[in-house]
Amino acid sequence: MKFTALLLTCLTVASSAFVAKPSLSSPLLRQQRSSSSLLGKDKDDVEKAKGAEAISALTSSVETVFTTEEIDAFLPHRYPFALVDKVVEYEAGKRAVGIKCVTKNEDFFNGHFPGRPIMPGVLQVEALAQLAGIVCLQMEGAKPGAVFFFAGVDGVKWKKPVVPGDVCVMEVEIKKWNAKFGLAKASGRAYVNGKMVVEVKEMTFALAK
Repeated sequence: MKFTALLLTCLTVASSAFVAKPSLSSPLLRQQRSSSSLLGKDKDDVEKAKGAEAISALTSSVETVFTTEEIDAFLPHRYPFALVDKVVEYEAGKRAVGIKCVTKNEDFFNGHFPGRPIMPGVLQVEALAQLAGIVCLQMEGAKPGAVFFFAGVDGVKWKKPVVPGDVCVMEVEIKKWNAKFGLAKASGRAYVNGKMVVEVKEMTFALAK
């Protein structure tokens, strides 16, 4: 009897060694922790929830200056390389603020990176360049639909990754425009949730002839 009990104990211990323990980062464990934390919230915390209507209203004061259809009239870029969804601020010949909504359906996420989608830094710079193009292509010496080539980029700094679900708020300022030679210089920066994600000290463009 003692031998049988000892054998059963050994088998139980050995079998438990092959049972996978839940990872601290597993979705199930995170869900359990989330449920526990919700149960621990008091009534006041629950009442602080804003709801969809209130959250949507946070941007109600932001007006659209150029819609996506109007941007298509300025820029030659098309899917999957159209990286400005709308413009919300615009000063002719000077500056603009534009929006890029980043979704999981972006084509570049298929390979950058599988299992950890991150918007490529070069495309963040490209998005800023396109926003600058919207300003430049409405200036003297240029015409909507024309093509600008990158001639140089200096002082680029990436602060944090841009991922699916982020709303990238971009701002560019035209520093110089030479209508005779079709050359432009601009600076740019982009923010997600009020925090800077990328900054470009200087971008140089050449209007294709």
